[in-house]
Amino acid sequence: MDIALFESSKNAFLDIVEAKEYIQLDRISMVYQSLQESVQKPLKMIMLYGKPGTGKSMFLTKLYNDLKEQQPIFFYKTPILDESEFFKTLAQDLYGIKYNDTLNFTHFMKIASANPQDSTPIILLDEAQLYANDLMEKIRLLSDSRIVKFVLTLHKTEKEDLIAKEHFQTRIWESIELKNASKMELKLYIQKKLMKANCFDISNMFTQKNITLIHQLTQGNYRDTNKLLYTLFEIYVTYIKKLKKINTKNISNKYIEMAAIHTGLINA
Repeated sequence: MDIALFESSKNAFLDIVEAKEYIQLDRISMVYQSLQESVQKPLKMIMLYGKPGTGKSMFLTKLYNDLKEQQPIFFYKTPILDESEFFKTLAQDLYGIKYNDTLNFTHFMKIASANPQDSTPIILLDEAQLYANDLMEKIRLLSDSRIVKFVLTLHKTEKEDLIAKEHFQTRIWESIELKNASKMELKLYIQKKLMKANCFDISNMFTQKNITLIHQLTQGNYRDTNKLLYTLFEIYVTYIKKLKKINTKNISNKYIEMAAIHTGLINA
């Protein structure tokens, strides 16, 4: 089999967050539709939570790309941890007002009151668990004012559950959880990623035993699956270059285990 196919398969599992990389699975599509519907409701805030690698950043990226031509929406991929910088960024994005000096919450609220908007802007905050408690409290107050609508992501851990309860329990219109893939979903995810990259022959190489092993190693986590499969195809590319001929009828579980050791999913 052509080495270029294995190169393309490897690149199909690059761990990047772009809307074009979104893979439609039934449950994922239903969750995303729920998120879209929630955004259009007269709510104050939506919380999207799940373990790392379940696709939270991808959901925000897709939501931003789907809505950016229809309504004012801003995506803060990297948390703005300094409070003054956070409000200066909001003032710049929402009202086109640039501040060089310190801008606090009280002053920002005065600016917002003096610049009413026809529609409520949506602010997407990724990795919200990184924001300090004081700033999270001001985000809560800002959401209460309905000047902006927040969609934020949180990792599903004890700490973040506590943050959600402390700050947003009575204010979240909808809390949406993203979960790891089931074995069947993981199979479809791998197949669709490969078919999207026009690697149909490679997709047919995976057996049910391969999928069972991959799911066992990754627990259905999309990020871990991407890393594992990227490394797996890197091994294939290396071996084809060195050995010229290897078995390409089926994916070898031995190679999957080698990739798992390399990515730390198996402790050697």
